[in-house]
Order: sequence, then C-alpha cells, then structure tokens
Amino acid sequence: MALPTQTTVKELDPVFGEMAAASFRLADAGEELTRRERILLALVADVCEQVFGMPYELHVRAALDSGLDADDLRELLRFISYDSGYPAALAALERLAEIERKHGLPGPTGQGHPVNADGTGSPIHAPTRAEVRALDPGFADYMDLQSRMRFGMSRISVRERTFATMAVDVLYQTLQESFAAHVGRALSTGATPDEVRAVVRATAPFGLTRTWRAMNVLGELLADQSKLVGWTEPEGSSRP
Repeated sequence: MALPTQTTVKELDPVFGEMAAASFRLADAGEELTRRERILLALVADVCEQVFGMPYELHVRAALDSGLDADDLRELLRFISYDSGYPAALAALERLAEIERKHGLPGPTGQGHPVNADGTGSPIHAPTRAEVRALDPGFADYMDLQSRMRFGMSRISVRERTFATMAVDVLYQTLQESFAAHVGRALSTGATPDEVRAVVRATAPFGLTRTWRAMNVLGELLADQSKLVGWTEPEGSSRP
C-alpha cells in the first residue's frame, strides 16, 4: 500500500515527527478504547477540521490496516454528516474516493441501509423531541429526519456512533445540550465514565485547549448526572 506512513512524517521534519509520535502514543495509552474506536475518532476529527491531506491518508491507512473497509468508512461519514454538517462530510467522501483511486484500493460495494426519508416519527427520546419541537417545529422536523434516516445503520456500532458524536461536540465546542445528550447516550449503552473520559482525551492531539474545556464540562456532567438528557431509544426499539 503506497499510503503514507509515520516514516513519511519524519522525513518532512524529524523533530516534528518525534513530537507527533510521542503525543499520539500518550493519547492512545490506556485500554478504555479499542484501536478501531481511536481510528474512527481520528477520522471524525479530520472531517470536522477539514484536514484531508497527509493526516487523512494516514488515518485511512490505519483504518484499513485495522480491518475497516470502504463501506464502513462511508457509513461513518453518512452517520456524522448531521453533526459535522453535510458539506464537511461530502468533502471527506470526495477525498476518500480520490485516495482509493490514487492507490488502487478496494472501493465500496454499495452496501448501505434503508433511508427512511419519507417516513414520519423518530427514534429520538420523546422528551427531547418535545423540547426541540417547543423551540421550533421546523427544526424539530429536520432533527426527526436526520435520526430517522440513520435508523438501521449497523456497520458502525452503537457505541462507536455515540463516541463519534461526542468527538464532534468537543471539536466544534458544542458542549451544552448536544454534549449532555451524547454523553448520556454513551452511558446508557454501557460505556463507563472512564471510557467516556477516554473519548474526550483522545481528541487532545487535534486541539488541546478544546479538550481541556470539554474535560471540565464532562466532569460536571458526571458529577451531576441529572444534567444528562435522553437522546435515543435503546437499540432495537421499533421503527416509528
């Protein structure tokens, strides 16, 4: 595979390469998250930051080396598009296709999931839906559509999806309603407080000061879990 490696980084600047390697090595320390989960978080950071040069190619290589395939990567981009923004995810999709063509990598098989764009209802937690509808019915309709179109995704696990949404919150610093919802969702699917902290900590190489702020907010949420809000019904609940 001709995709860049860490050696490529060191060839650009040995000192920077050493600093970056040490930083990611420490950020990746611990057993709370799997290697696959960390790689998915790195790809989420690339999308949010619109970093599609060598770092993105390194992360795509790491994803493929860890068993993720072209269909998995596309489901990740489809999933986070509602939080990262569709234009940001589209740019990542375009660049991914370029990388595959450039390096002769296997492309997608076309596997996906049913998109319930013309349906009604939503798997979002009912009190949250009501709260958003009270703010603005049109926005509530849009949120219902986003959640409904993602119902049935299975290549990226529920745990991985909740971690991805938390990472978007840290990177965009949306640390109020959505962060509380996503942390609550992660805990409700079985993640431990230490694992949730590890997700936030994993964002440090992509911007330490944002991680610092998020760690403070996360500490407050974990100390008073009454601040956590419901987000979606348990996996396997019936389609509305």
